[in-house]
Amino acid sequence: MSETQSDSQDLAKAEKAGDAAVSPKPRKGPISFLTGSLTSFGLGWLALQLSAKVVGYYAEHPPHYEARFAQSIAVFMKTLMVGMSFLATFTFAFVGLGLFLTFIRSLLPGWKQAEETP
Repeated sequence: MSETQSDSQDLAKAEKAGDAAVSPKPRKGPISFLTGSLTSFGLGWLALQLSAKVVGYYAEHPPHYEARFAQSIAVFMKTLMVGMSFLATFTFAFVGLGLFLTFIRSLLPGWKQAEETP
């Protein structure tokens, strides 16, 4: 028997032994959904505060340059900064809302049965 066949047989035996020893991971519970939701809402609130500060800064200090090209780049950067900050706010808030709804759903009767069915 060649060395590669022996190695492949050893690997197959190890996989069979490993499959029997592996147990399924426990499902996430309601507490996990709630903490994830609160964390995401907290980060969304921080992103909202950052967004307000970015908008306030650009309201007090509008970009003004003599060259049209420089003014165009400044307006682009302003739009990018404001847009990304509000995108982060929306994303965190939306994820927090989804996790909170999942938390509510996990408290309803029959949730474990619905999770087990394929």
